[in-house]
Amino acid sequence: ETLTVEPSTAAIRPYCVAAILRNVTFTPQIYKSFIDLQDKLHQNICRKRTYVAIGTHDYDTVKGPFRYRAMPPNEINFVPLTEDSGKSYSGLELLNFYREDPSVKHLKPYTDIIYDSPVYPLVSDANDTVLSLPPIINSKHSRIQLHTKNIFIECTATDITKANIVLDTMVT
Repeated sequence: ETLTVEPSTAAIRPYCVAAILRNVTFTPQIYKSFIDLQDKLHQNICRKRTYVAIGTHDYDTVKGPFRYRAMPPNEINFVPLTEDSGKSYSGLELLNFYREDPSVKHLKPYTDIIYDSPVYPLVSDANDTVLSLPPIINSKHSRIQLHTKNIFIECTATDITKANIVLDTMVT
């Protein structure tokens, strides 16, 4: 499997590393622990997602090869993890929603990281399905769940060393 990092990301978040975990068996406790690890890493070594943002995806819902690129916010279109109605957003619409809606206030601080940039980073699959808008949110399409067996993990970053440490920690 391949992940291509396109030159357009140099303007915003230049690095991306990835791995696939296969044949995972989640119990409710292990699943919670996996999500908690992601949250703790985001708060600490990732410095509130400014250095590294972790995306975890159900590998069986996506198709490689994968692309990491940056696009103008209004050209991005996807359904975020937080959306239960299936509503799709442009990059800018989504960040504005996270800045204004109290139900997703935990995501508001991360919007400042990319808000004013002319391009936003995104990870997509071979079908051009957007899997994540780092460092903000993953897509609803590829979300991991208790029954997930294979996990695609991507870490986008401004620091390649920290990205590799975070990926290694998630895999371990």
